[in-house]
Amino acid sequence: MNRHILILAFACSATWCATTSAVEVKHWDRLPLAVPLVVGQERILMLDENVRVGVPNAISAKLRVQSVGSTVYLLASDAIPPTRLQLQSVKSGDMVLIDIEAVAGTAALEPIKIVADAKAPEAEAASSTTPAVPATPIPVVLTRYAAQNLYAPLRTVAPLPGLRRVPVGKSVALSALLPTERVTAKALAAWRLGDYWVTAVKLVNQGTSEVLLDPRHIQATLFAATFQHNSLGSAGTPEDTTVAYLVTRGGGLKQALLLPPPKPEGADHES
Repeated sequence: MNRHILILAFACSATWCATTSAVEVKHWDRLPLAVPLVVGQERILMLDENVRVGVPNAISAKLRVQSVGSTVYLLASDAIPPTRLQLQSVKSGDMVLIDIEAVAGTAALEPIKIVADAKAPEAEAASSTTPAVPATPIPVVLTRYAAQNLYAPLRTVAPLPGLRRVPVGKSVALSALLPTERVTAKALAAWRLGDYWVTAVKLVNQGTSEVLLDPRHIQATLFAATFQHNSLGSAGTPEDTTVAYLVTRGGGLKQALLLPPPKPEGADHES
């Protein structure tokens, strides 16, 4: 009899453990995932990669958020109306959207495992035989990233896998970059992705006339050139300064600069 009771108790204990350790699996397929919360109970979200969490200011005092690697811990201290949170991959910048709502209650909350839906077998077979084509050309991605770093709040700049910042050589002479205009040029920063470099160059008008910027006038072998503004106002005005984003391939801007034509022999001795 005692043996039967022990077996029954063990079976009940095993069942209870299996129930309390259950994990709810949700599949992310570009549709926001519902994540209900109970006030005073912590809920755990597990993902496949490290993430950072974006929380609206309106609920930051009511929701404690802790992100440890690929695990997120949510604890509501008060009722929270339906609110959307963003989980952003630290590595790729990809987003997962979750809709939370915190209510009073006693129901136990299971941990949630969030997984990205896998590709269909046909798509995987095709991708294994066909080289992947990037959705956006690298020069465009680099130019956009450089512009965001200089003009947008840094918290809004998404990380770019494989990108690294490269030093700007102080010896890079840019005085002949726009020889036909009275414009000074100074390299601000440079980044590299794969075989492409982008250098952000500050341009300042030193003359009294407006300067219309034309990439064809730049004395360098460039893959692409983009101006933050298409013209420069006269010196001393707020519009006298802009930035040029110069994309080179196979090397930085220093290697792409064209040397000014040599002076004729005896030019320095002419009277």
